[in-house]
Amino acid sequence: MSLPRSTYYHLSKNHSGDDSELITQIEAIIEEFPGYGYRRVTCELHRRGIPVNHKKVLRIMRQRGLLRKTKRRWIKTTDSNHSQRIYPNRTENLVVTAPNQVWAADITYIGIRKGFVYLAVILDLFARRAIGYAISRNIDTALCLAALNMAIIHRKPPKGVIHHSDRGVQYASHDYIKALLQYGFLISMSRKGNPYDNATAESFFKTLKVEEIYLWEYRTLDDVQIRLPFFIQEVYNRKRLHSSLGYRPPVEFEELFFNNHKPWPTALTQSV
Repeated sequence: MSLPRSTYYHLSKNHSGDDSELITQIEAIIEEFPGYGYRRVTCELHRRGIPVNHKKVLRIMRQRGLLRKTKRRWIKTTDSNHSQRIYPNRTENLVVTAPNQVWAADITYIGIRKGFVYLAVILDLFARRAIGYAISRNIDTALCLAALNMAIIHRKPPKGVIHHSDRGVQYASHDYIKALLQYGFLISMSRKGNPYDNATAESFFKTLKVEEIYLWEYRTLDDVQIRLPFFIQEVYNRKRLHSSLGYRPPVEFEELFFNNHKPWPTALTQSV
């Protein structure tokens, strides 16, 4: 027929090929990480040895209704109208280069069937790892101290770690400041009305709500206490890919650092 051989093998542009295996892999990732967008799904596919373009992943997820949808609720958790001492912001323009240099603390709310419960968390800013947390019906100093104590027990921090928080009365209270000074923390607080000063904690809470809380729609305090620790420890810390960490989970990112720096640099040997 006087046709070139390549014509016989040419596929029409409208022919999508057999993507069934790729679709199965994408759906499996979404089932494990329901809040993942197409970029993280693409990176997870690459980690599993499946080379694919992010545009194709986006197209498949859009066609199959797998793109995440967010819900928004808001309640005030910061009461900075108090007479306690306010400390300056020590983290402005600071580059964190190792674990145990800067810890960030914050509180958020979780809606349940009858009201709210509250979550206090401590993050190590180097790997965005959640190292301490506590859940309570009360938004008070005891809640924040419980999260701090968990982080201290887990990390055994050296003196000189910067503890950064907002100006809320819980973090400025006598008992909380006393605990920080007892363990040798350098105290840092956000500027008034500036959420960017604690942006990592805000990002953590957004991830927590979009990828866990809104999907499960907790009804009771027991639901929160059962599900949330699992998500924080096993999903967020150990499995979830973080774009700011080169699409690695926090635990993996810290382990890579540890393997190249023995022992870890401490807060006392860093310029903070």
